[in-house]
Amino acid sequence: MADLFGNDAPARQSSSDAPRDDAPLADRLRPRALSEIIGQDHLTGAEGAIGRMVAAGKLSSMILWGPPGTGKTSIARLLADEVSMRFVSISAVFSGVADLKKAFAEADKMASAGQRTLLFVDEIHRFNRAQQDGFLPFVERGTVTLVGATTENPSFALNAALLSRAQVLILERLDHTALEALITRAEELEGPLPLTPNARAALIGHADGDGRFLLGQAETLYNASLDKPLDPAALGAFLQRRVAVYDKDRDGHYNLISALHKSLRGSDPQASLYYMARMLTAGEEPLYVLRRLVRFASEDIGLADPQALTQCLAAKDAYEFLGSPEGELAIVQACLYCATAPKSNAAYAAQKAAFKAARETGSLMPPANILNAPTKLMKDIGYGAGYAYDHNSDEGFSGDNYWPQDMAPQTFYEPVERGFERKVRERMEYWDRLRAQRQRPGGAAEMQDE
Repeated sequence: MADLFGNDAPARQSSSDAPRDDAPLADRLRPRALSEIIGQDHLTGAEGAIGRMVAAGKLSSMILWGPPGTGKTSIARLLADEVSMRFVSISAVFSGVADLKKAFAEADKMASAGQRTLLFVDEIHRFNRAQQDGFLPFVERGTVTLVGATTENPSFALNAALLSRAQVLILERLDHTALEALITRAEELEGPLPLTPNARAALIGHADGDGRFLLGQAETLYNASLDKPLDPAALGAFLQRRVAVYDKDRDGHYNLISALHKSLRGSDPQASLYYMARMLTAGEEPLYVLRRLVRFASEDIGLADPQALTQCLAAKDAYEFLGSPEGELAIVQACLYCATAPKSNAAYAAQKAAFKAARETGSLMPPANILNAPTKLMKDIGYGAGYAYDHNSDEGFSGDNYWPQDMAPQTFYEPVERGFERKVRERMEYWDRLRAQRQRPGGAAEMQDE
């Protein structure tokens, strides 16, 4: 451990030492220059944010946000070399306040000797809010240039104060071309993979954009010393398929439920089914999906098709009765019903408008004639007086006014001209016509106490 109070400057961590011969394949193939980074040209290319900073010889603090296996750590290591900065790496999983204090103290000492420090913090979102605040003074003074890496949405995972001092750079999942280039590099080092062309394509597809996972699978194949190339079926039996990236309480969860909801709203049953399948096959709780479908049935379909809510609740009952996997077919049925149903958010809009009006006028008394009068005093002050009993009126409709005296009648619910709500609109227009007739002079309904 370096003596923080001694005269010797801390040793510089090397960011590009050659790996050992027995190191994992992914480490042996780690890029040695930014130009070797695969799949992130929008950042590392000459016109990218990182490319421009390197060309200028000056780095800003940054947050690298992207899926696993896309090159965040490699980029951070190579940045230090490109601009001749001292590289220090810590992990938020294994480090605490003491480690941060040590890193900042060493950076201060090196700064006085004219050596700038790039502090790479892996999994930075795992530091709590107070720990993140601890970075601020050192970033502001330029003691360190912070490069944080995260797989989580920085908007949710990082302090606003820290985000205001760092540029968020988004890394993309590796596409087929990038993964193909990566596996070609592995074959140049280790020789051809023991796979048929179709199996090789399947291996790349199974990686799902994760370069590190792909190289790990390739290394497993090399280590197996197979006698003959595997076809896709044999490959599937030999290797486990990558589990989908999906944190049920984090960004992936919210992204997929948002995609499901928008696909349902857009009446695309195929996309809706796809996103629902993504969630369920990744381990999402089926009852959570059902709760979202029930909400959707009220928010985006409403009375345009009243059966949508019934279908969703029936699917919930069926799933609870059957369990997985049999009960999941009922969830599929509800999903498809909602996606293909006519859409209306009229009930949702009406709720928001009515709740707003209720908050603003919550102290107004209803008109006295529609209030029950169970006591003599209440009758004496006019409760219930003049109430028009609708069933004693023509059409079973009195046309009375039910709004508070100091509040004009409002329109919250406006049915659309789609699905069953077209019929609802016709009914409402019918009642409105009758109401207008009954409230004209000479058109009053018969009156009778309840």
